[in-house]
Amino acid sequence: MVVDNANCGSLYGGIQVCRLEHMSTLYLVATPIGNLGDITYRAVETLKTVDVIACEDTRHTQQLLTHYGISKRLIATHAHNEEASAKGIVALLEAGQSVAFVSDAGTPGISDPGSRLVEVVREGGYPIVPIPGASAFTALVSVAGLVGKTITFEGFLSPKSGRRKGRLEVLLGRGDAFVIYESPFRVVKTLAEIAALAPERRVVVGREMTKKFEEFIIGEASEVASLLSERTSIKGEFALLVGPAGDDYDT
Repeated sequence: MVVDNANCGSLYGGIQVCRLEHMSTLYLVATPIGNLGDITYRAVETLKTVDVIACEDTRHTQQLLTHYGISKRLIATHAHNEEASAKGIVALLEAGQSVAFVSDAGTPGISDPGSRLVEVVREGGYPIVPIPGASAFTALVSVAGLVGKTITFEGFLSPKSGRRKGRLEVLLGRGDAFVIYESPFRVVKTLAEIAALAPERRVVVGREMTKKFEEFIIGEASEVASLLSERTSIKGEFALLVGPAGDDYDT
């Protein structure tokens, strides 16, 4: 089955198409990655007009809604219940309600829940509309000064050292730039592994992007790894861009 958000009716060949104005809709709404001002007008209006908001953490999302004076029914949809919650959301759509889904920060489905929800809702024949906005990936790439066109988005690596190192070997071996996310608890280890494999590759580290203590560290992998390893306290959310082999950044 193919669902086309722009048309209506059933066509031959097993294709189903649906007009937004005739059906309930799931909206995937990007939310700020830190600074609450980083949300689009369209996102705010969507959150105001839908019937229900599904979210990764109801308490976290409630803070955002309160900031913008929005009062809506919230339901939890996170990595541990996404399958079951998706079926509940389809039931809401069947009942004629429209639903917005937000993750804790950034764009749903980008290293966040949302992919399985999209699959289940699309299988149910309902339209899905993206409301684009903030993303740690695009924020980091925009300030990196990267030379080149190919960038691989890897997201979070495995917390297991062997798997993580093996994946880094693959990514570095391709020679293209790539972006990973990392927790403050593993970022030093991950940078040390990158430095051991490719000490001269350029790295851009974004910490707490858009927030009060936003910081960018740019240099060769060995230099950046050494700098962070010397810190007595590592806090915040991290995104790392490893540059392409043999290329430079505009720093």
